[in-house]
Amino acid sequence: MGEQPIYSTRAHVFQIDPSTKKNWMPTSKHAVTVSYFYDSTRNVYRIISLDGSKAIINSTITASMSFTRTSQKFGQWADSRANTVYGLGFSSEHHLAKFADKFSECKEAARLAKEKSLEKTELANSPSQESPADIHSPLTPPVTSDLCRINGMGDDVTLSDVSPNSELQSDLSPTAQSLGHSPTTNKHWEAELAALKSNNAKLTAALLESTANVKQWKQQLAAYQEEAERLHKRVSELESQSSQANAIKLQKTELNQTIEELEATLKAKEEEMERLREEVENAKQLQSQKEALERKLETTGVRSRELEEQLAGVEQHLEASQQAQENFRQGLKALLEILDGKIFELTELRDNLAKLIEES
Repeated sequence: MGEQPIYSTRAHVFQIDPSTKKNWMPTSKHAVTVSYFYDSTRNVYRIISLDGSKAIINSTITASMSFTRTSQKFGQWADSRANTVYGLGFSSEHHLAKFADKFSECKEAARLAKEKSLEKTELANSPSQESPADIHSPLTPPVTSDLCRINGMGDDVTLSDVSPNSELQSDLSPTAQSLGHSPTTNKHWEAELAALKSNNAKLTAALLESTANVKQWKQQLAAYQEEAERLHKRVSELESQSSQANAIKLQKTELNQTIEELEATLKAKEEEMERLREEVENAKQLQSQKEALERKLETTGVRSRELEEQLAGVEQHLEASQQAQENFRQGLKALLEILDGKIFELTELRDNLAKLIEES
């Protein structure tokens, strides 16, 4: 059925420096897609990440692995099969937490699958409560290899090829001859014969119990053969791709150079656009200031005209006041002159009256 993706995210990928075992080396220039894959045929979980056509992460999750968060946005795990340590840098703490949770789920699933596989192996290797090795007697031929082939470890022996009755008959023929030549040990051989019959019955029960698992083993063998064919095809594809590695590397180098040039050009254009955007913002601010000043100037002109009209009125009023004051001054001066004449006349009159009084 092949592998199916079950979860994907984006992160910056790092690997530990194999020489120092301390420093991190980036394996991707940008954030790439990191995915969990599940192979239902082999019941295996893997973490895979591709940078173009290059696999920068190919890690099979086992029950002994552990994912460690070293910071709020960075996590790592060790892969003993690849003999390296992978590190992932995420854009947020939420993405890191979700990736760690998925790692724990896959690790637990791998542990359960391993335990289930061990249980199946134990059942396959121990089809009955009492193994054939425990019922072996000095007169019983070894049956270990036959049982192993029946349990799925052999290639060319089927269940019909192993018959406990034929085994018993082949073992009974020399036993019968021995009984004929040794009449003094009849009781011993009778006991051995009874034990052999008992062992034969147990072996028959074990073989019958193993028959139920033959179909399952054949299905597993077919699945393994199908997986082997798929892997052979994949190896052939990789070998055909490896012949084009140099051309791909050259194209990749040229594409990287082109990308760097385009990134530099894009950066320059972005800076120019930012500068033009700032100039436009400044022009808008200056335009708004100009409009505000024009409104203030218009208001000031209206106020100035009003003040000029008020000033003209005040000047007319002042001129009228000055004219009235001048007229008042002239009237007062004429009045003073008249008063002076009258005072002079009164003085003359007083002098004349004084003279008259003295003369009288």
